[in-house]
Amino acid sequence: MLLTLRTRNRRIKAAFLASAVSVCLVAASAPSPAAPLGIGDRLFPYLGNPGYDVKSYDLSFAYPGVNDKPLAAVTTIDAVTSERLERVNLDYAHGTVGSVEVNGAPATFTSAGEDLVVTPRDPVPAGDWMRITVRHASDPVTTGNGDGGWVQTKDGLAMANQADAGHLVFPCNDHPSDKAMFTIHVTAPDGYTAVANGLPTRVDRAGKSTTWTYRTSHPMATELTQVSIGRSSVLHRDGPHGLPVRDVVPTKDRELLEPWLKKTPDQIAWMESKVGPYPFETYGLLMAEARTGFELETQTLSLFERELFTEPALPKWYVESIMVHELSHQWFGDSVSPRTWSDLWLNEGHATWYEALYAEEKADKPMETRMKAAYRASDTWRATGGPPGAPKEPKPGQKISIFRPSVYDGAALALYALRQEIGRPAFERLERAWVALHRDGTATTADFERLASTLANRDLSGFFRAWVYGTKTPSMPGHPDWKSDAPKARKGA
Repeated sequence: MLLTLRTRNRRIKAAFLASAVSVCLVAASAPSPAAPLGIGDRLFPYLGNPGYDVKSYDLSFAYPGVNDKPLAAVTTIDAVTSERLERVNLDYAHGTVGSVEVNGAPATFTSAGEDLVVTPRDPVPAGDWMRITVRHASDPVTTGNGDGGWVQTKDGLAMANQADAGHLVFPCNDHPSDKAMFTIHVTAPDGYTAVANGLPTRVDRAGKSTTWTYRTSHPMATELTQVSIGRSSVLHRDGPHGLPVRDVVPTKDRELLEPWLKKTPDQIAWMESKVGPYPFETYGLLMAEARTGFELETQTLSLFERELFTEPALPKWYVESIMVHELSHQWFGDSVSPRTWSDLWLNEGHATWYEALYAEEKADKPMETRMKAAYRASDTWRATGGPPGAPKEPKPGQKISIFRPSVYDGAALALYALRQEIGRPAFERLERAWVALHRDGTATTADFERLASTLANRDLSGFFRAWVYGTKTPSMPGHPDWKSDAPKARKGA
């Protein structure tokens, strides 16, 4: 995710408001008591659920032709249990649930906090496969102060589930540590086009509607799910090594946006030259007519505001660097996902790093200049938002407030310091080894530290402790003259 700058004095702000929206229930009540569970993530303690590992999701959505009415939906989850389960908790907090089945038998259910708590007819033994089928309505309109999940566009819907909003769209184990395969079916009336993560597998037309089916070839975190429904065109081109590149744009804007879209294959090639082969089966841009205040790296189909590409005040080099920011997330954050949300700096720091490196190499915007400016602000960022590896908890009612400067330029600054510390050749080997070793998986800051120490052939624990977790910015290797302003000196900056 990247919160984007519009002009020097104006920034579009967006916040996913965290007030919970209870699941509406229309079935027999489940045995009491039922309680919300979680896997204990420091930033989102009730996200995720213990006792099972999701292997695949099958999602079906039926779009009614307007974007302010619920979509009829069916979510099927195949999982393997790690313990005997008398109850199964799913993250789900918005929408009416009609029925639940576990292994083909009707199950009772109730809500607890932001969980849907399911009681199977028979307990599920440890080590068994478990299939949960939930028939529900997926509501694109939140009530009260709730926000996130579905994004209403000018002509339909898109998704923005980061970091804590996938469960506002469909029942799931909504934590990046539990990645799974996805199959997504979307039915929409004639005149609409639906696109989702992965590659299309079939298109079925019946009467005055069409159903599109997409399937991922690699596991995916729930926060990276994408479904676009709109009066759109899907534009195709070849990327490096024949990679299929598909872009989704408002049909009326095909010619207007083409100069930007045609840049993607070369950007993919540039990233491959830095970190190795592109990790997925396809890539492309979803240009949505919506104001979100951010761009988002949904897997294989990054979400962008159309305005980013049509605002004349934005320099071309800046827009291109933002494109590279989201592209680089396909390696850093999507293919290699954070084990916990405190490992977020590994996503955003790397994306910011390659955004800045691209600007340096393609637009003569020196990395050192940007890093020196970041160093000056770093103590303020650490004081207000926490150090890169230990961001402060989200503000009440603002789930995406964990996306603070300390996990963007502050984290890129730590990577710059690491390159200064171990040298450019070792740093470049580290980047390639990191994405190759953890491809399609999850990883932690400790994993990154161990790999860096191995490739540098020395213990870097002290370096990481200071740069990633310290409350004060350490001295920059090679630049002892760099100074960081005291937080009080930059109050309100």
